[in-house]
Amino acid sequence: MDIYVYSDESGVFDVSHNEYFVFGGLILLGKEDKDRCEHYYAHAEKVLRKNKNVNSDFELKATKLCNSEKAQLYRSLNGFIKFGVVIQQKDLHSKIFSSKKTKQRYLDFAYKIALKRALLEIIKQGKVKVDDVDNIHVYVDEHTTATDGKYELREALEQEFKFGTFNFDYRHFFEPLFPTMNGVDLRYCDSASVRLVRASDIIANKLYFLARSNQLSSCSKDNLHIEILPDK
Repeated sequence: MDIYVYSDESGVFDVSHNEYFVFGGLILLGKEDKDRCEHYYAHAEKVLRKNKNVNSDFELKATKLCNSEKAQLYRSLNGFIKFGVVIQQKDLHSKIFSSKKTKQRYLDFAYKIALKRALLEIIKQGKVKVDDVDNIHVYVDEHTTATDGKYELREALEQEFKFGTFNFDYRHFFEPLFPTMNGVDLRYCDSASVRLVRASDIIANKLYFLARSNQLSSCSKDNLHIEILPDK
């Protein structure tokens, strides 16, 4: 079985002007699950475009929609596994914001931790067996990450899930989640052409709104795995 992960971000990683930064997305277990999710979301987008009287060239991004329209799209994802991470920027060490490189490394860490903890919970719930996973395909919205940064994220994900990792002093080894898997495929995509990256934009936007309005604790946790960083 292959696992398909789609994600997008919301907010700006800039502690001077923003309190939160969010990743949000979908974890789909197998091609059948992925195809079913695409079908449901395509139908939801079709209905919304008809109601808004816009053509297929109009990208249904969260920034272009009202709250009720975003809620309509979010509900179409109710039967699918969602994950996210909310970064509380004011609680991070100031040196994380000292350069583009340190900022990107922390964002990669946050993304990896959120995905890993969501997958651990999915395994614990018996929704997937570790030896059944062949590949993990990760699709993220393309942004300004440099080419070497994209390579580093793929390597970090593969290290976490296939090979295992050491802590900084090399005294403790963390076992990989899926030691028999083939590898991780990471793709940066244009949300205009990848429907489930657009769906992830809606998820990320909802988590960002809930964080800013102090409502994360009240949202439904059914099929939704949320991490809040830094850990307390």
